Amino acid sequence: MLFSLPAIPRAGVVRSDVMASLVVFLVAVPLCVGVAVASGVPAELGLVTGIVGGLVVGVLPGSSLQVSGPAAGLTVLVYEAVDAHGLAALGVIVLASGVLQLALGAARCGRWFRAISVAVVQGMLAGIGLLLILGQAYTLVDLAAPSSALEKIGGIPRLAGELLSAPSARSAFAVGAVTIAVLVWWKRVPGRLPRLLPAPLAAIALAIAAVAVLGLPVATVDVQGLVESLQPTGPDDLLRLADIAVLGTVMAFTLIASAESLFSAAAVDRMHDGPRTEYDKELIAQGAGNTVCGLLGALPMTAVIVRSAANVQAGARTRLSRVLHGVWLLLFAALFPAVLSVIPVAALAGVLIHAGAKLIPVKEFGPLWREHRGEAVVLAVTALAIVTTDMFEGVLLGLLMAVAKSAWETSGIHLDVDHTHAHRIRVRLTGNATFLRLPRILDTLEALPTDRPIELDLSRLRHLDHACHAALTSWARQHNSEGIETVRVKIPPTTSA
Repeated sequence: MLFSLPAIPRAGVVRSDVMASLVVFLVAVPLCVGVAVASGVPAELGLVTGIVGGLVVGVLPGSSLQVSGPAAGLTVLVYEAVDAHGLAALGVIVLASGVLQLALGAARCGRWFRAISVAVVQGMLAGIGLLLILGQAYTLVDLAAPSSALEKIGGIPRLAGELLSAPSARSAFAVGAVTIAVLVWWKRVPGRLPRLLPAPLAAIALAIAAVAVLGLPVATVDVQGLVESLQPTGPDDLLRLADIAVLGTVMAFTLIASAESLFSAAAVDRMHDGPRTEYDKELIAQGAGNTVCGLLGALPMTAVIVRSAANVQAGARTRLSRVLHGVWLLLFAALFPAVLSVIPVAALAGVLIHAGAKLIPVKEFGPLWREHRGEAVVLAVTALAIVTTDMFEGVLLGLLMAVAKSAWETSGIHLDVDHTHAHRIRVRLTGNATFLRLPRILDTLEALPTDRPIELDLSRLRHLDHACHAALTSWARQHNSEGIETVRVKIPPTTSA
């Protein structure tokens, strides 16, 4: 069975879940708003996705404690999609991605996402983190960011010049810098305050207070209203799926959102002793959430590790906590929308720069380079490809590199050349003889003298592909025509060719 009704929790469990839901709600508000603003869409759409993540995904089985909502990892992709196809196309893209996730979950493909190379996923997140930092560096001084990553890098001197010459840019930068400092140092504040008040909310609250008290001339969030910001997807919008570029964006959304959600689930499972994630059901839950978000014209969702970790650390016991966090978001969006209008955009940029920096595995890269250099290369190339090209091409290149690396490593071959016999030379091959190792094999064989018989022993090969079989046969035929003795090749009947 794909779905089951949850058991009614006990009073003590309910109390723990209610308290945890309040903590998650306080963490979610600034992140939902920040992701929406950075994605180039109305701030309210981030709250809508968070609400759907709680009220829809929260009641479905899969991972009982991880929380879903708009994620920093999709910010760059959403911004590019909105910039290329318009805000009206976002709903149908998210809708198609959700339906595709439902189909993949129903086909029990959830567990196969765990087969994606960890280096590719880390590289993907690192690339997203770099793009997020580059883009939000402009927002940090109230400037519009260039469209491409290379233009963002090239515009850094202009950014520095604006910071030095414009007082408003310095004010915005000060607000953003203080926000980042609070996020970094909040856990080190003595007393119980760091446990009672989440760092993102504390940083935003301090930024709002500083702007109000000092009267700083900084940009604040533009509020449109919850209902006014929605752009429901209609039947005519489905025609956009005939565009190949839109379909490519759908595939990128599906791959990245699914992989991030399922990797997040694996991380959350390591944080608690409760029920383990059922990956196919979790993929269906994410698909259901994205389908609803698509129908409403909201942001796409994934499972998000920051809110999920806050949920577990706050003592959540069941999925009730994530459902309630959606209820609190709904009440906040309906009753207190004016609060959004006083949030400095530079403070949200600081939150996202901090989130982007956490996506870059700086500490892990050194040990990875020393112990698994090939994995480190895949990670770095994936990240750089995402920055210099786009998300889909970067991830695709990373996957191809990971497959090529695995093929190279599994096609290991050992050649043992024995010259000790007076009347013959014996060459024994062990391992997997594939076309990837063919140059080395042929270089060794062609360097052998032709004045003695050669015995080529392939009986210990685990695999012999067609390319190697044909090349070795050709070499033996050529050697026999040139030498004074024949080449004898021993091929086991069980070896594939």
